[in-house]
Amino acid sequence: MTDDGSAGPANEVPPIIGIDTAAYRIPLETPESDGTLSWSATTLVVVSVRGGDETGVGYTYAPPAAAHIIDDTLSQVVTGMNALAPGAAWSAMAHALRNQGLRGPAAAAVSAVDVALWDLKARLLDVSLSTLLQGFHDSVPAYGSGGFTNFDDRELGAQLSAWAESGLPAVKIKVGSDPEDDQRRVAFARRVIGDGLGLFVDGNGAFARKQALALAEDFADNGVSWFEEPVSSDDLDGLRLLRDRAPAGMEIAAGEYGWDLTHFRDLLRAEAVDCLQADITRCGGPTVLLRVGALCDAENIDLSSHCAPQLSAHALTGVWHRRHLEYFADHVRIERLAFDGVLTPVDGALHPDRTRPGHGLLLREEALEPYRIC
Repeated sequence: MTDDGSAGPANEVPPIIGIDTAAYRIPLETPESDGTLSWSATTLVVVSVRGGDETGVGYTYAPPAAAHIIDDTLSQVVTGMNALAPGAAWSAMAHALRNQGLRGPAAAAVSAVDVALWDLKARLLDVSLSTLLQGFHDSVPAYGSGGFTNFDDRELGAQLSAWAESGLPAVKIKVGSDPEDDQRRVAFARRVIGDGLGLFVDGNGAFARKQALALAEDFADNGVSWFEEPVSSDDLDGLRLLRDRAPAGMEIAAGEYGWDLTHFRDLLRAEAVDCLQADITRCGGPTVLLRVGALCDAENIDLSSHCAPQLSAHALTGVWHRRHLEYFADHVRIERLAFDGVLTPVDGALHPDRTRPGHGLLLREEALEPYRIC
């Protein structure tokens, strides 16, 4: 390593020489709601990890506490480690957080750093992240996601129409705020998108077991083929009940709140889902997402990624049983604001550019600066 921190001889292993962290609170254009929560802004935590003559960038959608955990604990653990061994750095971070536990902001912090470490390694090797992660697939199908419960019919119809016109093969709307109106909203969504597109619904754990089962029968009348979190992800018996008794052709999905590998193992062991979900910005980054993919391979269950479409596009190409990624409206807008080099759907899928090193994203610091909170 030279005095200025750049890469030295070819056989010298580059160490991680520094980590920078920032958090940005980005207001939404309008407030949004799902079956259990309402929000008016989204916090983006961005991590830059330097090693050799390159910088890897990672991020997560989490409270500012995740940034403080990175600054206070993880940066000290990772600095000086081998920049080409993200697995070793992940292990060191997990060990350092033993007393805090790998959940919530701590898991989000590890996820953001892990993404940055994999991006750094790919840039040092001058390969795309998709190539580095084995790249079983050249692309990942995407579905439009949003359809918030506080949207009126005009707002909902405009969003659904835009997704349909862009060529996405399926769309997802939120349900659960007003169960008595959900069937009408689902029927409206079907009229807007027509019969050729897949229609998904997401309850965000808003329903009781039998209530969700009754609604599943109603939703099936309009061709709903995916019911996400009809009950809480922690209710494994309830998910299993829905999976066993939902109408033929309707899949039950959950997993977006998996903070560590045991959550995904438990969902699969309980036979609680037809398709497993994981969020790369929550579960531990690419290091853990690949392990979740291996669990799915062993059970012949597909894996779908939750949100963060720019990162999910690369990571899921390395998952054999990948299903699709969530092209979530909020994150699509934020990632376009925060980065240059974002992918847009082509023929209903995101196609990582394997000619660009890493995940191909370049941070737009000036665009984000007005939203910085720490």
